[in-house]
Amino acid sequence: MKSSWFTALVRTSDVFELLRDGRPRTRAQLAEATGLARSTIAARVEVLMRLGLVAPYGDARSTGGRPPSLFALNPAARVVAGIDIGATHAVAVLADLSGAILGELREDLDIAQGPEVVLGWATATVERLLDGAGRPHRDLAAIGIGLPGPVEHSSGRPINPPIMPGWDRHDVPATVQRTFAVPVLIDNDVNIMALGEQQTHLPDVDDLVFIKVATGIGAGIITGGRLQRGAQGTAGDLGHVRVSSGTGVPCRCGNEGCLEAVAAGPALAARLTGAGVPARSGQDVVDLVRSGELAAIQQVRQAGRDLGEVVATMVNLINPSVVVIGGRLADAGEHLIAGIREVVYQRSLPLATEHLRIVASVAGAQAGVLGAATMAIGHVLSPEAIEVAASQIS
Repeated sequence: MKSSWFTALVRTSDVFELLRDGRPRTRAQLAEATGLARSTIAARVEVLMRLGLVAPYGDARSTGGRPPSLFALNPAARVVAGIDIGATHAVAVLADLSGAILGELREDLDIAQGPEVVLGWATATVERLLDGAGRPHRDLAAIGIGLPGPVEHSSGRPINPPIMPGWDRHDVPATVQRTFAVPVLIDNDVNIMALGEQQTHLPDVDDLVFIKVATGIGAGIITGGRLQRGAQGTAGDLGHVRVSSGTGVPCRCGNEGCLEAVAAGPALAARLTGAGVPARSGQDVVDLVRSGELAAIQQVRQAGRDLGEVVATMVNLINPSVVVIGGRLADAGEHLIAGIREVVYQRSLPLATEHLRIVASVAGAQAGVLGAATMAIGHVLSPEAIEVAASQIS
């Protein structure tokens, strides 16, 4: 028989973690996995059922007598909203606790309109999604939001975001909570893209880097299965790492030689225009590549090499098993990735690249909003949140 101190160590959230994968289990199976008495398991399961997070699931096969009951995660218990806000667009989804999408709405939206306008759209859109899914406000458990700029994750405030006038240190969670009294989690766009890609297409990969190549360049870093934000939330800011081909090239950050200044969409468009091939944006560059324009292909391939110079250092430093390339320039196809691979495999340690994969994003434009929903679900189902909820009904 287990002592009372051991029983106290195994919390309600520990039992829930065993059921979170969605696979049904009996009380006996839970007792065997935790080492707890069945009476204690029954009490923990009862709390989880009262929270709505766990529900009976079908019937287990009996070995004699009454069939044992199966229990599993109840994904329909609550819903979360995920919102991905870009420079000129926004998309919001409503998802259940398994991540299944219940509704989605998109809008062309200029982030330069400021937080009141943009977040007003966000809250109104969440209300529309709830109504569309037939879910009352009380079913909403959390909201995750991605922003296209540096974010202090602990406070949810953007910090000196270069393309977000009027947003600096704005209290985003408080603004949203005027309408919805739920936890509101904020992160930068590339971090949530990393979460979205991992959750939907690389669930078995614990060490990956997601690199967004668009107007700017940044990375979302996941090691040991956890997103790494760094001390102030700026981990993965690859765009302002100096590269050899950038000597003398000014960057909007005030320095020169930054990766972004030579390999991001605006830089490529400017060089092509200067060479007599008109291009106003990264999307124009992608369109030119798709049309077979040789100058655009060469520029994108060189951008890949410049990226590869920085990625090679990152591979040596944190040893990911997968590097995912996303963002608008990733739509240029293999030309960008080929340039990255060329340099990474040349400059990284053989052991670090022995099983390394460098691939294009599968989630694509959906990565950010899926990651925002994943961030919200992770908060709702975290051990800390489960314990707080359990203490309120125990």
